[in-house]
Amino acid sequence: MQVGPRSTRDRERFPPNNVLLMLAGAGLLWMGWAGFNGGDPYTANIDSSMAVINTNICAATSLLVWTCLDVIFFKKPSVIGAVQGMITGLVCITPGAGLVQGWAAIVMGILSGSVPWFTMMIVHKKSPILQKIDDTLGVFHTHAVAGLLGGMLTGLFAEPKLCALFLPVTNSRGGVYGGSGGMQLLKQLAGGAFIIGWNLVVTSIICVVINLVIPLRMSEEQLLIGDDAVHGEEAYALWGDGEKYDSTKHGYSDDNNNNKTSTGATQVV
Repeated sequence: MQVGPRSTRDRERFPPNNVLLMLAGAGLLWMGWAGFNGGDPYTANIDSSMAVINTNICAATSLLVWTCLDVIFFKKPSVIGAVQGMITGLVCITPGAGLVQGWAAIVMGILSGSVPWFTMMIVHKKSPILQKIDDTLGVFHTHAVAGLLGGMLTGLFAEPKLCALFLPVTNSRGGVYGGSGGMQLLKQLAGGAFIIGWNLVVTSIICVVINLVIPLRMSEEQLLIGDDAVHGEEAYALWGDGEKYDSTKHGYSDDNNNNKTSTGATQVV
């Protein structure tokens, strides 16, 4: 919100850049995430094994649920949607990867594939506030919503014996296991609220400080050219995106020499 949305022209049509590279990156992300969660205990034990298994279970379940919802409501599956579902599953299981049973990982996968889907596809499109936020990659839904959901569900499904393996805290358990499990849910909620507040305050301060040195948002003329093209770098250097050729910026061009070269080439042929 500090920077503002992209230009209207870019928001009206924003096709994916390269679906194949997206799939390759998603595969690398999924593989790396298993090591990310499995490495938390810093040793090869039951807890790390459960973390790797649950990571794959939740991500796969979430991917399937997101794809099924796309088919049900939009009449066709989406590769991008499947990757979004995979990401929400990975994010959701992370807080409790080594602390929940396999059945709980499936439940978390079902919820992580449906709740963020609902907030992204339904709530975001109908909310005036969210419409003002230009979340190009849907990070709010895939990370904020899914992450908070995973934290809350960890407070419900954390299994006592797995908790004891991970932390030397007695009677640590999720809400579904009775006892003082309800307190864990409240602790997870308090932790999530603190992180949300911290991010809002600190990020706002950082943006204000940066804005004192350099504008956070480019001018409309520069936005038409493109933020990367303004700096002379483009992933795909194709003309026609509103930029006019400037020989002082993009290299030397001499129409007379080009004509002579073309004429000479014709004579040789």
